[in-house]
Amino acid sequence: MEGLAVPFPHLLPLPPFPKLATVTAVAAISTSTSTSTGGGGGGFISLKQQQLQLRPRRGSPPYCTASSSSSSHSQSEEEERVSGDSIRERFLNFYASRGHKVLPSASLVPDDPTVLLTIAGMLQFKPIFLGNVPRQVPRATTSQRCIRTNDVNNVGNTSRHHTFFEMLGNFSFGDYFKKQAIQWAWDLSTVEFGLPPQRLWISVYQDDDESFQLWSQQVGVPVERIKRLGEDDNFWTSGVTGPCGPCSEIYYDFHPERGYIDAQDLGDDTRFIEFYNLVFMQYNKKDDGSLEPLKQMNIDTGLGLERLARILQKVPNNYETDLILPIIEKASQLANVSYGISDDQTKRYLKIVGDHMRAIVFLISDGVVPSNVGRGYVVRRLIRRVVRTGRLLGIKGDGRGDLEGAFLPTIAEKVVELSTHIDADVKNRAPRILEELKREEFRFVQTLERGEKLLDEKLADAISSAERNGSVPCLAGEDVFILYDTYGFPMEITKEVAEERGVCIDMNGFDIEMEKQRRQSQAAHNTVKLAIGSGTNIADNVPDTEFIGYESLYCKAIVASLVVNGDPAVQVSEGSNVEVLLNKTPFYAESGGQIGDHGFLYISEGENQPKAVVEIIDVQKSFGNIFVHKGRVQKGVVEVGKQVEATVDVKLRQRAKVHHTATHLLQAALKKVIGQETSQAGSLVAFDRLRFDFNFHRPLLDSELAEIEVLINGWIENAILLQTKVMPLADAKRAGAIAMFGEKYGEEVRVVEVPGVSMELCGGTHVSNTSEIRGFKVISEQGIASGVRRIEAVAGEAFIEYVNARDSYLKQLCSTLKVKPEEVTARIENLLEELRVARNENSAVRAKAAVYKASVIANRAFLVGNSKQYRILVECLDDVDAESLKSAAEYLMETLADPAAIVLGSCPGEGKVSLVAAFTPGVVDQGIQAGKFIGQIAKLCGGGGGGRPNFAQAGGRKPDNLADALEKAKSELIAHLGENGN
Repeated sequence: MEGLAVPFPHLLPLPPFPKLATVTAVAAISTSTSTSTGGGGGGFISLKQQQLQLRPRRGSPPYCTASSSSSSHSQSEEEERVSGDSIRERFLNFYASRGHKVLPSASLVPDDPTVLLTIAGMLQFKPIFLGNVPRQVPRATTSQRCIRTNDVNNVGNTSRHHTFFEMLGNFSFGDYFKKQAIQWAWDLSTVEFGLPPQRLWISVYQDDDESFQLWSQQVGVPVERIKRLGEDDNFWTSGVTGPCGPCSEIYYDFHPERGYIDAQDLGDDTRFIEFYNLVFMQYNKKDDGSLEPLKQMNIDTGLGLERLARILQKVPNNYETDLILPIIEKASQLANVSYGISDDQTKRYLKIVGDHMRAIVFLISDGVVPSNVGRGYVVRRLIRRVVRTGRLLGIKGDGRGDLEGAFLPTIAEKVVELSTHIDADVKNRAPRILEELKREEFRFVQTLERGEKLLDEKLADAISSAERNGSVPCLAGEDVFILYDTYGFPMEITKEVAEERGVCIDMNGFDIEMEKQRRQSQAAHNTVKLAIGSGTNIADNVPDTEFIGYESLYCKAIVASLVVNGDPAVQVSEGSNVEVLLNKTPFYAESGGQIGDHGFLYISEGENQPKAVVEIIDVQKSFGNIFVHKGRVQKGVVEVGKQVEATVDVKLRQRAKVHHTATHLLQAALKKVIGQETSQAGSLVAFDRLRFDFNFHRPLLDSELAEIEVLINGWIENAILLQTKVMPLADAKRAGAIAMFGEKYGEEVRVVEVPGVSMELCGGTHVSNTSEIRGFKVISEQGIASGVRRIEAVAGEAFIEYVNARDSYLKQLCSTLKVKPEEVTARIENLLEELRVARNENSAVRAKAAVYKASVIANRAFLVGNSKQYRILVECLDDVDAESLKSAAEYLMETLADPAAIVLGSCPGEGKVSLVAAFTPGVVDQGIQAGKFIGQIAKLCGGGGGGRPNFAQAGGRKPDNLADALEKAKSELIAHLGENGN
C-alpha cells in the first residue's frame, strides 16, 4: 500500500463483523513486546504462542482485540480505544517504543517537482532513500496525510476509495530490515490491535524466499495462508531505473469460514482487504534492467488508517468510520435525509461529500488556492464536485436559515472540528478556509447555471440537426465532456435531461475524452520517481558544506569538487562555466525565497596577485546541504584540492538582507491591516526588489496600502534591534513564531525576531537593525490567482533608486507639459477630456458616413420566397470600423420592411475583419438567429462572435477571406429563407 503508485484494490461493501472482546492474556504479551527496539528481534512472539494466549473466553466471539494496560474496560473506554484517533496514536506509540522517531506529517504540497501533491508517506524521505541527504535518525514513524485523485470517480462507489487518506508508516534508513519489519507488523496487527491471527493472510513476491520463510517459520503463519504473487502485485519500483524491491502485504479475511480452497484470489473484495504493506527497498535497477543490491537497504511501510478503523469499528466501509461519518451526518442534516435508511444513490452522494470535504479543507489549509492550473485545479474540481453533488442531494442554503447561503463552509466546520489530531494548524486557519469555500461555491453556482443554459442550447441544436437530416437526435460526447469538465455538469444529469427531450448521448465519445484526461492526470501526478541521478556519485564523495555566511562574508576554503555540464572535473580553465563545491563558504545558497549570493573565488599566486578568478553568479543547495557555487572562470585555472579565497559581494548581500527583513515587516503589517488570518503563499527576496504573495480574497484599497507603508516605515524609523536565536522547533512554535511558506524544518530552527513586530522561523540573512532598511515603498499590488494577491516593493538602496527614478520622470513630465509638479494631475485630466471630446466627434462623423453608405446600398436588397417574401442584403462596407458598421446595420433594420436579413462586413485595419448580422422579427421567427449565424460566418475569417437572436457582431483576423464569408452568408440566407418563404 505504502509507496505504491497504483491505487488500492477494489473493495465492495461488506456485512457487519462480530463484536469486539477484550482478552486479558494479551495484556502481558503487549507489555513484553513493547520493550523491543529491533536489532536482534528480542521479544518476538510466534503464531502458536499467540493462538494459545489469544484464545477467547468461553462465550466470547472469535473476533478479539488486545488491551495494552488492563483486562477490563467499560463500554465507553472500549469505544474510545478503537477510535480513529486512538488507532493513529497507538500505531505511533508502538513504533516509538521500538526506537522510531515520531515525525510530523509533511505538507500536502511536496518539496518535489516530480509530483503535484503528497501521495505517499515515503515522499518526505525520498532524498534519504536516494542517498542524496544523510539520515537524521536511523528509523522513523509518521502519520502522513495524502491526496490521490486519479480514481476520483470511484469515490462513493467502492468501500475504500478516497481522495484524502492517512497513511501510517514505519521507516528504516539502512537500520533494520525484513526480519524486524515483518515481526513488528505482525505484533502490531495481532497484539496491539488484537486482530485474530487466523484471519490474516500474507502476500509475498514470487521470488522472495526470505520473506516467505520469515512469515512461515519466524512468525508461524501457515504456508496455506501465504500467497506468492508476481511483479505487478508485489514488486515495487520507483521508475525505469532506481531503488526497487519486493513487498509483502497483510490482508484481513472477513470470511474465514470459506476455507483455503476458496481463497485463491486475495483481490476478492467480498472477502479480503489489504491494510498493511511492507516495501523492502533492497535493489537498484540499472539501465539494462538488471538488479544490484543497494548499499543501504531500507524499509518503507504503509498502513491505511481508514482501513484499519473500518476493521476495528466493525463497519461495512471506510466511510462509516468515525473519521468520516460525522461529516456525512452533517451533510445528511443539510439535505434533510437519513444516511442509514437512504437508497444506494443517496448514500453514494453523501460519501462523495464526506470524502471530498476532507481533501478540500486540508488542501486549502496547506496553502493550495482554487485555480485553473496545477494543484489549484485539483482543489477546484473537488469543490465543484461537492457543490453539484449537494444540489443532487437537495441541499439549499447554509442550514442556518439563509436559503441563498453557501453550504460548504457549514460542512467544513465539521471537518475542522475533526482535524485536531491530524493537523492542529487547520483550526487556526479555519477563517481563511471557510471564506475561500464560500467564495468558490458562489462562483461555481453561477458557472453551473451557465452550464444548464449551454445544455439547453446543445439539445436544441441536436434536435434541429436531426430533423434536417432525418436521424435520431444525439448529443456529442465532446459536448457532454465540456459540460462535465468545464461547467461541472454531471454526466448522469446530462443524460437524464437529454432523455426527457428524446435525445441520446454519445457515451463512447464521452468515455474517450474522459480517458484522455485520466491518462494525463495519472501520468503527471501519481507516481513517485526515485531514479538516482548522475550527481549522486559526486555527493557520495563530498561532505556537507559548512556555512559561515551569517558571521562573515569572506573565508579561505578548499575546492572539494568541480562540475562542468553535469560531469565531474579535476580542473577547469579560463572561459568555462563551472560549478564549484567548497568545504566551507560565506555564500548564501538560495532558499526561503532569498536568492543566492554573488561574488568571487580567488586563487592567489603570491604578492597579492590572483592566479585564478571565478565569478560566482548563483549559489544553490543540492544533495541536502551541499552548496553549489555556479560561475565562470574569468582568469587562470581552478583545480580540485586548491585553496581559494571566497568573497561575497558586500553591497548585493546588504540589498538582500534589507529586502528579507522588509518582507518580515510586510507580513506583520498585512496581518495588522487586513487581518491575522492572511498567510504567506510565496515570496522572492532579490537584490532589486521583494515580492510577497499572500492569501486574500480582494484587492487592497489604496488606504490600506498607505497604512501598510506607514507602519513599516515607522518600524524602520524606530531603529529596532533584531534578535536571532536557534531553538527547538516546538519551543519556537509555542513562542508564536511564523513558519515560512514551503520550507522544511529540523528539530532545531533559527528564529528571527523584530521585537514587538514579528517572529518568524527563517534561515535567511537579515539586517541587525531596522534602521538599515532606510525606507520602504510598495510599487504594485495585484491578483495572481483566485484568492491570492501579490505585493512587490522596494527597500534600502533599491528604494532610493526607485524614488530618484520617479522624480526624474516627474521632472520630464513637468517640462513637457510646462507645469509645476502639483499641477500635473489637473493638466492631464484636461488633456484627457479634450481627447475624449475629439474622439466622440470623430466617431459621430464616422457613424454618419457609414449610415450614408448604408442608404446608398439599401436598394441592393433582393427578395426570396414565394407567397411570403424576405429581403436579403449582404454587403461589404470597405474600411468602416465595428461601431460604425453597427450603426449602419441599425439604420438598415429601420429602413427595410420586415421581414429582412442584413449582413454587413468590413476591414477596418490590417489583419482585422468586422461583421454584423441584423434580423427583423419575421426572420427570427423562421428559426434563424443572428448570434449563431454570424458566429459561424466569422469562423471563415479566423474569428468568432455572437449576440442576440436579432442582432449580433463578430470579428476575424483574415481580411482576404471576407468576400468568401459574405458569399457564404448570402447563400445560406437564400437557402433557409427561400425554402421557408411560403
